[in-house]
Amino acid sequence: MPGENLLPGPPETFLPDDPTAREALASGIDPATVAAAHPAFSPAWADLADRAFAAGDPVTSYAFARTGYHRGLDQLRRAGWRGSGPIPWAHEPNRGFLRSLNALGRAAEAIGETDEATRCAQFLRDSSEEAAAALSASE
Repeated sequence: MPGENLLPGPPETFLPDDPTAREALASGIDPATVAAAHPAFSPAWADLADRAFAAGDPVTSYAFARTGYHRGLDQLRRAGWRGSGPIPWAHEPNRGFLRSLNALGRAAEAIGETDEATRCAQFLRDSSEEAAAALSASE
């Protein structure tokens, strides 16, 4: 077919699991305690961002979300990600990064950073349409 791109796109990226941190968070340990003990664990930062946003504090939510986002970017790069490509929502360890990215966009919108909110929303869709759909449905 003329014009069809026959080259494969970038490969999917799968973040490593942190069973100790995941189990601590799942057991009900406060996300602040989990983040302090496991600062690279994006799900704890995403939980903190969600909690701050729900409490009406978008600035604190923004700070927590940005931390989770940057910690996730570091892990993505170590996992071979080159700045683009799928980050599957179905892979549980990817969800902390994707949730942090969504929370960053939400908080950016709330504090008037509309350009950043738009970039975050596009990055989320580009990374995982499934995550974008699931996270927008939960808000």
